[in-house]
Parts: sequence; structure tokens; C-alpha cells
Amino acid sequence: MTSDKQFASNHLLKQFRELSKNPVDGFSAGLIDDDPFNWEITVIGPTDTLYEGGIFRATLAFPDNYPNYPPKMKFISEMWHPNIYKDGTVCISILHQPGKDEWGYEDESERWLPVHSVESILISVISMLSSPNDQSPANIDAAVEWRQNPKIFKRKVYRTVARSQEML
Repeated sequence: MTSDKQFASNHLLKQFRELSKNPVDGFSAGLIDDDPFNWEITVIGPTDTLYEGGIFRATLAFPDNYPNYPPKMKFISEMWHPNIYKDGTVCISILHQPGKDEWGYEDESERWLPVHSVESILISVISMLSSPNDQSPANIDAAVEWRQNPKIFKRKVYRTVARSQEML
């Protein structure tokens, strides 16, 4: 194992132990096959949001050069949200590569920084569920519904929440 990968592994295991000792409301995390680079996440739909009551499964896949580069987060559970691609991949600023945004939508300070942790990522995801950003959507169809037909958008989210509960 290279020294960068060993550093990343140790850093991730430290975060995992910390989250295990001091769980944070709204999510739980576990390692997949004891691999510190692959985590299974359960996100609880935030109270007072359309996603309330949902229990959504996701994965976090960390690169060998973490924490210098962000992990990729992908929902395994079905999701209907402007900032989640149809394949489940989460699209939020802090999970974007560090540096300047070639499209000019994000300030460098909004993108990935090595100070972010699994906890800060998941808190951002919970915030995203509470307040979708429809200005630069990952799921165009969900964003259009969010803006133009909130009744249909809500119905789809409620169906998604119900399905997440059935998957338990």
C-alpha cells in the first residue's frame, strides 16, 4: 500500500471510529467488507421535509488520495431530488473536485476541501434534502417539477419515502 493510500486508510478508520463512538442524528455509517474506502450509509429523511420518514441507503466510495480529493456518494435507494442524478449519484458542491469551477457556478471555497469529513458530507446531504438547489440541477426533470409542478414532485417524493420504508 502506498504511503498516500495508507494515510487515507488511517484517516478514514479514525473518522469511522469517531462516528461509531459519537453517532450523529440523521445518519448511520458502516464499512463495506471492512474496507475503509467503501462505506454504506443510511440517511434518515429530515424532519419537517418531504423526505421525513424515509430511510435511504447510500454508499460513499473514497479515492486513494483522500482527504485531498472527495469521495463519491451514491444512493442505492430510489431518490427523486434535483441534486441527485437518476442513477443515485449525489451532486453537491462539497463533493466536487477542489479548485476552480470551469463553469463558474461555484466558488472555490464551496468545493471540496481536505478539512471536510464524512460527518460534514452527510450533514450537507441532509441539508440538501431539506433545501434542494434547482439552480444547477443534476436531475433536470426533478428540478423542473420542483419549480413548475410541486404537487407532482411531492407525490413522487412521498412514493420514494414509502418505498424506502418497504425496503427495510
